[in-house]
Amino acid sequence: MRQVLVYFGEDGYFVAECPSLPGCISQGKTREEAVANIKEAIQGYIAVLQEDGLPVPL
Repeated sequence: MRQVLVYFGEDGYFVAECPSLPGCISQGKTREEAVANIKEAIQGYIAVLQEDGLPVPL
């Protein structure tokens, strides 16, 4: 489980980011969509780190 921050962005979308994974940011039209999108982004981020043999931040 990772901490996720969700806030309303200037462009009218909800922004979701995972502070423990630098640059892992997503967005959605609703809070729920933003959370679903960041979950997918986190999975992809971790998969790429593992594929590249890099450590996964805690």
